[in-house]
Amino acid sequence: MSASGGRSAQLKHTGLRSGWTTGACATAATTAAYTALLTGEFPDPVTITLPKGHTPAFALAAEEHGGSYAMAGIVKDAGDDPDVTHGALVRSTVRLLPPGSGVVFRAGAGVGTVTRPGLPLEVGEPAINPVPRQMIRDHVARAAARHGGTGDVEVTVSVDHGEEIARSTWNPRLGILGGLSILGTTGIVVPYSCSAWIDSIRRGVDVARAAGRTHLAGCTGSTSEKTAVSLYGLPEDALLDMGDFAGAVLKYVRRHPVERLTICGGFAKLSKLAAGHMDLHSARSQVDKGLLAELARSAGADEALAAEVAAANTGLGALHLCSAAGVPLGDRVAEVARDQALAVLRGAPVMVDVVCIDRAGTVVGRSTPR
Repeated sequence: MSASGGRSAQLKHTGLRSGWTTGACATAATTAAYTALLTGEFPDPVTITLPKGHTPAFALAAEEHGGSYAMAGIVKDAGDDPDVTHGALVRSTVRLLPPGSGVVFRAGAGVGTVTRPGLPLEVGEPAINPVPRQMIRDHVARAAARHGGTGDVEVTVSVDHGEEIARSTWNPRLGILGGLSILGTTGIVVPYSCSAWIDSIRRGVDVARAAGRTHLAGCTGSTSEKTAVSLYGLPEDALLDMGDFAGAVLKYVRRHPVERLTICGGFAKLSKLAAGHMDLHSARSQVDKGLLAELARSAGADEALAAEVAAANTGLGALHLCSAAGVPLGDRVAEVARDQALAVLRGAPVMVDVVCIDRAGTVVGRSTPR
């Protein structure tokens, strides 16, 4: 896969465009800036090699040569992925250092700094993740070998408006302050993989464990977070904004256990978990009203009520029918969702309970921990 001028490539069979991570953009910007320091000319477009061998080319959106430093900027194209950093200008400013200094990383404006343990970076380090750091080191070394440099440089990565953009990410909760993280393991953003969100879930578990938290809550949104805090008094760093990615939480906690995991979310979404779906997004899984009818029967509904549940317009509609009849469908969905979660955990030493809420945050179903 290659991209002319940084444009994303078309994914086979899907019609969707892949994009490039902030780490790939920072690597390309660094390569262009360091090359300009060594040669006096900015390569434009600048081509880099990603970890799996792809060689995208990026057009420069900004460049500046100040004699002792050079800066290059690249606009991030996330393709068709719903990425908050799409369109952000990622800059790298490179300065020469004395021989033997190696590559020193700095956080510029809009790039965060790590303030809590549990991440793959030490406290006080700029939030430039390990794979992007290695990509940058590799490309600095290649440019040095090609143009007669020593490879000893200070690399300051910045993102225009990054601090503002970061407010809509997990960074503040993870203790990454002042801006965004420079992310990426392959350099490529696959549309609708929501890899950044899933990575944030994993880092959230890591930070919570490092802080000694033994009870975490995977929540589908802000209303369910408030419910979890109200029920259990959990601190902010014990709350995982899992969105629709229940499977991502469960699979990571399976490998990195905590004593207790609560899953809290809307009744309809968690009825999908009860049906065995790990991705709860409306475009990728649907409420199974046939299953709801079966669960209603097991909770005491007669055949007439079960038929009404099966014909209900929505999951909440089915819940209201059962509530009016005194049938605890919410509790039954929570119990089955808990059992599905335990199946994914595969015997990991984690106690699980599930809390279902309505749109107002009222608890409409709850399982016992198991």
